[in-house]
Amino acid sequence: MSLRPRSNGLARAVLRFRPAAFAGTFVALFLAVAIVSACGILLETGARASTPPTRYAEAPVVVAADQQARLRMGRGDGAYEVSAPLPDRARVDAALLERLAPLGRAVPDVVFPVRDPAGRTLDASGWGSTAFSPTELRAGRAPAGPGEVVLGGADGPDRVTLDTPAGPRQFRVVGRADRPGAWFADSEARTLSGHPDALDAIVLFGADAERARAAVDGRAQVLTGDARALDARLAGAQEVLTGLGGSFGGIATLVAVFTAAGTVALSVGQRSREFALLRAVGATPRQIRRTVATEALLVAPVAGALGCVPGIALASWWFGQLKAKGAVPADVDLVVSWIPLVSAAGLALVTALIAGWAASRRPARIRPGLALASAAVERLRPGWIRTPLGLAALAGGTACATLAATSSGPDAANAALGVVMLFMLAVALLGPLVARACAAVFGLPLRAGSASAGLAAANSRTHARRLASAITPIVLAMAFSSTLVFLHTSEDRAVRQQQEAGLLADHVVPLDGSAPHGGTDGAAVDRAVAGGAVALTRTSVLTVVGSGGDRAFHTASAQGVTGDLAKVQDLGVRSGDLSRLAPGTVAIDRTLAESTHTGTGDRIPLRLPDGTPVSPEIVAVYTRGLGLGEVTLPAADLAGHTTAGRPTELLFRGPVPEGLGPVLSAAAWTSEQSVDRQLNAWANTTMAAVLGGFAAVAAANTLVMTVLDRRRELHMLRLIGSTRRQVLRMLYWEALLVSGTGIALGSAIALATLTPLTKAMTGSAPYVPPLVYGSFVAAAVGLTLAATALPARRALRLSRT
Repeated sequence: MSLRPRSNGLARAVLRFRPAAFAGTFVALFLAVAIVSACGILLETGARASTPPTRYAEAPVVVAADQQARLRMGRGDGAYEVSAPLPDRARVDAALLERLAPLGRAVPDVVFPVRDPAGRTLDASGWGSTAFSPTELRAGRAPAGPGEVVLGGADGPDRVTLDTPAGPRQFRVVGRADRPGAWFADSEARTLSGHPDALDAIVLFGADAERARAAVDGRAQVLTGDARALDARLAGAQEVLTGLGGSFGGIATLVAVFTAAGTVALSVGQRSREFALLRAVGATPRQIRRTVATEALLVAPVAGALGCVPGIALASWWFGQLKAKGAVPADVDLVVSWIPLVSAAGLALVTALIAGWAASRRPARIRPGLALASAAVERLRPGWIRTPLGLAALAGGTACATLAATSSGPDAANAALGVVMLFMLAVALLGPLVARACAAVFGLPLRAGSASAGLAAANSRTHARRLASAITPIVLAMAFSSTLVFLHTSEDRAVRQQQEAGLLADHVVPLDGSAPHGGTDGAAVDRAVAGGAVALTRTSVLTVVGSGGDRAFHTASAQGVTGDLAKVQDLGVRSGDLSRLAPGTVAIDRTLAESTHTGTGDRIPLRLPDGTPVSPEIVAVYTRGLGLGEVTLPAADLAGHTTAGRPTELLFRGPVPEGLGPVLSAAAWTSEQSVDRQLNAWANTTMAAVLGGFAAVAAANTLVMTVLDRRRELHMLRLIGSTRRQVLRMLYWEALLVSGTGIALGSAIALATLTPLTKAMTGSAPYVPPLVYGSFVAAAVGLTLAATALPARRALRLSRT
């Protein structure tokens, strides 16, 4: 009798009469699609992110500098380019005005902050900018020469002192505008900006864009359309979104695929007796495989379609949180198209088909006469495909761990990231072997215990594949959650320790105007420095780390120093002498020196905040850069290369003079710095929650499927005289064995990853808060017990009836 016409009907019948197995497969695929589609939406949003032009909305053609630092790698046809956003605004040479003037009307534009007597920071520019950024005078006239200013607002004093990047100046208010800001004559605006020979942009009226490109000859970009937005935050937002959607999305996709594939394989493997019976009554191998494929086609498309809904919701929530925390500009919109949704659903379908095909190979090809006998006992022989691949992944993970332990800087970090992926791949592929070994080791104390404990140990050792399917998601949850969370705790602890040990100042006065009534004019800063204070300009610079084809830009925190730094900071100098710090020299952190393969006496290529390339000489290497700044250089070398153009902090030993604004103690300053790391902490915690939560639900799903499939076994135990309490105790011991094995393996993988990673980043061992780790362990144990106890009680209640 042929079963060919009945294959589809058989699949539908299995779906009807064995809903538990299909429900588990549906949940796994549903969650996988949700995670993958959410990451895909964020990735596409990062690739397509744009902001509408605001300041230059009325400007036909804008000539501006490239806001990315670029580095060409390789040679010939294999050459490629790496780039990174600049920490500050890059500017064009003011000499381009003369070259562009013959093409049409060329309007120079500079934007810089000024501070009024009330401590408020205003955006200032030249009056010529009103040609493309409409501003109307409410009263008075436009500024025509030095010492004149137009201020926003209805009224105010006729004379005002403004603190500018060029220093405090007194101005006569000649007009009032209809929006907040300050406007000077164009020539004076360039002088007051602190960089008179550089312009933020040049706006062209009545000029052809192609002729303008020929005139600038590659020295600047000629922008039209949406490219005129020039939002400095856009590049950073794109980097964050593509990092979440790409790097984290790749890891999440791999985890989701392996977890879903394991669940599908478990679902097919649980029906080995049914497939054996079909083979015994004459079903062909093709019909068995066709039945499994039909089951996948019945479940996967529905799970894919429904999984896209929470995927969109997750991406929307994630994107909204990034906006609220300032990582993404408010003008950037979430992009939801069919591409990530269809890709995620298609991946789920392919995963289900391949996993089902792989799991059905053995019951499909076995001879009908041996089918039922083979299905009665779990196969102990390792698979000839999975085992070599798993051993290769294990060897690769070991090699990466060795490389990470013996390397430093980005080489160690890159190798450490490979450790967690390869070891997780090894656990997934070698699951039955790992489970059998763990059952033998952890089962020793169980076999010496009660009858229920001994039976649990025997069950775990005999049914290693079933045990492996439950262990793998717990290992995933523990490994990834521990790596992401404890990486942040280790870095945060190292930063705080370095700040507490390295900050010698008694008081810190913030000068960025962020505090209420904050703001100190340049003259007061100069007097404070003359009186012994130290002024710091906190910013960032770019440097190239790595070697060979692995070179990339690194954004390093930097501090520009005015005054005797040794009085207020102990950077932990390891080599060299900070007293030699002078214009044209620099001191760098130990990790940066290792990453750039430089040391005292070498020259290190840097890009200043506005992208200007310099190669200062290294005069000292220190150890507390993570907490205080990776690069230390004279503030004079930053002059004209930052938009603010002024120090950001004043550090004092002893009392602080009156009238400098809010004063922070050293402890308060250290606590305030932690706010800057909150975004990274939130991102790591969120990624751990998403990935760990997915793996946890997958683990619970697998355990429920496993227990429900054992109803016949549990009923038989009751028939031969086992009490309900004894059966439940056996299952509890098995759950503890599963959770203990998963916790041990996941913790080992996380530790193998974190140790070289934190050594490269902080120079110390990872810091694992006992309460946080204890909560992870408690969650894993509680989840395993709950996912075992609830279906077990229901199965025992049904067996009694």
